[in-house]
Amino acid sequence: MNNISSRMTLGFPKIFWIANSVELLERAAYYGVFIVITLYLSRILGFSDVEAAWLAGSFSAGLYFLPTFTGALADKIGFRKALLLAFGLLSIGYASLAIFPALLESQGLVEYGREAEYHGLLEADIRWAIIPILIVLMIGGSFIKAVITATVAKSTSAATRAKGFSIFYMMVNIGAFSGKTVVKPLRESMGDLGLINLNYFAASMTLIAFFSIFIFFKNAESNSDGKSMGEIWTALMKVLTNGRLITLILIITGFWMVQHQLYATMPKYVLRMAGEGASPSWYANVNPLIVFLSVGFVTSLMSKRSALFSMTVGMFIMPLSALLMASGNMLDGNVDLGFIKMHPIAAMMIIGIVFQGLAESFISPRFLEYFSLQAPKGEEGLYLGFSHLHSFLSSLLGFGLSGYLLEAYCPDPRTFESHDAWQAASSNAHYIWYVFAGIATVSAISLIIYGIVIKRLDAKTQESAALAAT
Repeated sequence: MNNISSRMTLGFPKIFWIANSVELLERAAYYGVFIVITLYLSRILGFSDVEAAWLAGSFSAGLYFLPTFTGALADKIGFRKALLLAFGLLSIGYASLAIFPALLESQGLVEYGREAEYHGLLEADIRWAIIPILIVLMIGGSFIKAVITATVAKSTSAATRAKGFSIFYMMVNIGAFSGKTVVKPLRESMGDLGLINLNYFAASMTLIAFFSIFIFFKNAESNSDGKSMGEIWTALMKVLTNGRLITLILIITGFWMVQHQLYATMPKYVLRMAGEGASPSWYANVNPLIVFLSVGFVTSLMSKRSALFSMTVGMFIMPLSALLMASGNMLDGNVDLGFIKMHPIAAMMIIGIVFQGLAESFISPRFLEYFSLQAPKGEEGLYLGFSHLHSFLSSLLGFGLSGYLLEAYCPDPRTFESHDAWQAASSNAHYIWYVFAGIATVSAISLIIYGIVIKRLDAKTQESAALAAT
């Protein structure tokens, strides 16, 4: 099996379990940092909401765009070298996020406030030095996305592939859940300083992964048959000039723009509106939990329906999710969820995230299936390499828009002289979610129109082919 170790454990070779274990560590590191990345950029480095949003969005976008290219490089140099490079870059990057503020403090460029509140940079220009650090993390992370899934695929057979990827996605979710869970205790015990020290946690996770690969991952194969950079670029140009695929990507981008608000808008919105005692990192965990609990049922329910129908159902759930998130700002008093009473902002955010996870269960499992059907026959694999272009676009647009909306409707209370002034400025904070509800609604309606048009085009093509054959 392409030099994959033949030693089997629970039906899979050793390399399969190593790949999944380091994936868990990497996801714990990534999600622990990413859920609060905009908070780190604003509270620690003094970036405005708009600046922080564009930085975080560009970082996220790169993680979705680069893997096809870094995957090709990994094929050439071998998976072991690629993973060592990836985890080396990630360890350096996360450690740098932690050390960067300390270096600036030692130079007198930052100051601490009372109760471990970080007041940010006193000199604005030096903060932009964070960009090379984010680029290092982006490149390292893009290798992980490409190599780990390829390793899982190579270390499974046709009979074990479904089970193997099920284990892989379970590891991804365990890592994501644990990474986001550690954020709240750090913030509660250390205030904003926890946003800095969280990066030490992330660096330790990726460093453990680095040494695990170095010691246990013995497969150093390379794939001389892998695609060249030129071939991949040609494939990208084909996708970009395929009107049917680009239209689908743009429509689905609307869904993912709303989905990305779990990281772009939600943490700042909840902390500003519900108070510092809120737990946005824990609320974010509701999404993967709901997907885990519902995706099997939803897939079974939609098994006799087309992929387009399932996706359309999910698209119409998404506006409801955003409206539920908005409703928290219009309720008075705590909301009784039966087992706990919560601030209305927090309670309705959780309920909105439940519906968001349900929408994802209808859409995500069927998108790749439908995307592949829109690609030319025989070129499905080539086109699927760029099936996540919607996440590239939605990261840029979703995060970017979030920054402007936060600044307009839910500004940072630390920038106001009095609480009353901030309350007046943030009285319509829920308008943010109205905007995203509108985007989700337009996307849902567009998908219906898309389906009708595609059906008619395919019918005409079949009719023309039948006429030509007679």
